Amino acid sequence: MTGNSFHISGYGPDRPGWTRLFARDSLARRLDWPILLSALTLSLIGSVLVFSATRNRTEINQGDQYYFLIRHLMNTGIGFALMVATVWLGHRTLRTAVPILYGASVFLILLVLTPLGSTVNGAHSWIVLGGGFSLQPSEFVKVTIILGMAMLLAARVDAGDKPYPDHRTVLQALGLATVPMLIVLLMPDLGSVMVMVVIVLGVLLASGASNRWVFGLLSAGTIGALAVWQLHILDDYQIARFAAFANPSLDPAGVGYNTNQARIAIGSGGLTGSGLFNGSQTTGQFVPEQQTDFVFTVAGEELGFVGGGLIIALLGILLWRACRIARETTELYGTIVAAGIVAWFAFQSFENIGMTLGIMPVTGLPLPFVSYGGSSMFAVWVAVGLLQSIRVQRPISA
Repeated sequence: MTGNSFHISGYGPDRPGWTRLFARDSLARRLDWPILLSALTLSLIGSVLVFSATRNRTEINQGDQYYFLIRHLMNTGIGFALMVATVWLGHRTLRTAVPILYGASVFLILLVLTPLGSTVNGAHSWIVLGGGFSLQPSEFVKVTIILGMAMLLAARVDAGDKPYPDHRTVLQALGLATVPMLIVLLMPDLGSVMVMVVIVLGVLLASGASNRWVFGLLSAGTIGALAVWQLHILDDYQIARFAAFANPSLDPAGVGYNTNQARIAIGSGGLTGSGLFNGSQTTGQFVPEQQTDFVFTVAGEELGFVGGGLIIALLGILLWRACRIARETTELYGTIVAAGIVAWFAFQSFENIGMTLGIMPVTGLPLPFVSYGGSSMFAVWVAVGLLQSIRVQRPISA
């Protein structure tokens, strides 16, 4: 702050932030509007789908059909405010705060392993805050892994000391990511760990590190997955989910119930769907956790192929623009951060939609911007803020 004027990080000290916001070379004109509008549209579509999935479920909506709708809109509003704050601070400023953010995220996931942690749907990955609010710290770990690895991998390259990260730097970055991943695995929250592994691979590919690291990690990941299976680290419900994925006809009234009902819901929608709030599977409450893990089934049943395709198209636009930001930025740090977000959004969207279609195992991952859940909503909007910051802080000529 200078006098009574605010300055937005990275936009020059000579002009107040709110004046610059409406200037000819304004912040508003440099924002990536396709990303912003796609994210907002997805969140608003999600609010309608969440309302449809929960309005008749008196056992969870506390007798108020608007309970989840209001909270979803509140989460979207808070997430949008976090995006604005992220742009205002700037990704370069956050780069200096990475040690604090990383330490805070590790501390929070460690709290989950204490008596403060709570189990939801078999995953001991939540902290109950009271008043019906809860926090899933693993969602924020995704952001800090991206920022932390980017800080380490890009430090000497952006300074001009190295053309690409050396082996020692890569090892440090992998060590930084491994610590929270192991803690999350102990919860166990296998779905979040899968996303983090994909993030690490995306970050390494974008950093210019030797491809031997990528191939080595893929091999290590395969060996690690076999070890996790053999050592019985996974809970019984997680093993059952993989078994149901491998054999869809296995126990259709038990472990395979969710995926079978999800496919029935989507298959019944046809081209244009049965109409909003008219889906028999949704109205009949046949699909469990429909407002979170299986929210895409509401779109498939009530809005049909057209509605489901619209959600996928909006996610595609967001990913395409994020890839452009990663390619066009002039600093490796920005490239890595944007690439990590692309890997995160792409894999999590594919996994969520894929598990409703039966082509991916059920892991409990939310659909970005669409599924109900505050922690996920806050994290993805912070990621959008990082993408916008990378775009607006690049040189005007870029």
